[in-house]
Amino acid sequence: MPEPAQEPWSGRAARKPFQVVEVTGPSMVPTLYHGDWLLVQRGAPVRPGDVVILRHPLQQDLLVVKRAAERRGRGWWVLGDNAYAGGDSTDYGTVPEELVLARVLARYRPLRRDQRSVLGLLGWALSAVRRVSPESSVSRRLRAR
Repeated sequence: MPEPAQEPWSGRAARKPFQVVEVTGPSMVPTLYHGDWLLVQRGAPVRPGDVVILRHPLQQDLLVVKRAAERRGRGWWVLGDNAYAGGDSTDYGTVPEELVLARVLARYRPLRRDQRSVLGLLGWALSAVRRVSPESSVSRRLRAR
């Protein structure tokens, strides 16, 4: 399950509107991969289809990244883009709005060791930084609902 490398949501760091977090885990593949870095905006308005950082409703010391699929009452129904990874609202229900901390604005994919060839470097350069938005989603799971 994706979570930031450090806890940027408390103390002095919590006052910063923009933060960078690292993805761990496969729940958002193919949109996000383990090791991707995310630029997030704390307290930004959330729309259906946005990728968000939230506190896990059953384990609130765990931060996760999911896609806000739709509003349900006073919360969000969230889904991982990887339907086989689990760990989303299909397991724990609607997430209260106060647990949704930030909206993901952009993704940076670091260069891997196996991308040292000319073609590997070219592919990385074309996709290393990408805006994350409902319109740019590669997930079919959200659109199928």
